[in-house]
Amino acid sequence: MSESAQGATIWLTGLPSAGKTTIARALGERLTAEGHRVEVLDGDEIREFLSAGLGFSREDRHTNVTRIGFVAELLASHGVKVLVPVIAPYADSREAVRKHHQASGTGYLEVHVATPVDVCSERDVKGLYARQAAGELTGLTGVDDPYEVPAAPDLVIAAHEQSVAESAGALHALLGERGLL
Repeated sequence: MSESAQGATIWLTGLPSAGKTTIARALGERLTAEGHRVEVLDGDEIREFLSAGLGFSREDRHTNVTRIGFVAELLASHGVKVLVPVIAPYADSREAVRKHHQASGTGYLEVHVATPVDVCSERDVKGLYARQAAGELTGLTGVDDPYEVPAAPDLVIAAHEQSVAESAGALHALLGERGLL
């Protein structure tokens, strides 16, 4: 397998509106331009098509994360760089995905997009924070539902302190350091 055909899963976890998808798409464009096979498994799209019918209980969130992890590992095992911008609020769910990748010998990196909740609330890309504040929504991750910050991520990106290009660049540099480019 050539170097450009080496797959890996790059999991971007963080609060809603932290910048996960924006960073993943920017990195995906760069990797594609370099000749890599890339897929972005956006959490919202996966919920609509692969995990329809699941709610937001801890068990349903775990099921969603492990399903996404399975698809990511499958793609990565076929030489795709899989960018996964998904909240994945529970450490045990993320760890289960990591262990499954390790057991299969598939590359896996966990990236914490560490944007503070007040900045995410200001961005409020989907209007979730406003709906929660108005009492129209409960179970918002990081506000009235837990978000377990990764204890030892492969990279922490302070997306509120740097540009999208700088954030994607830091992640690209990590891929290079880990021999995944």
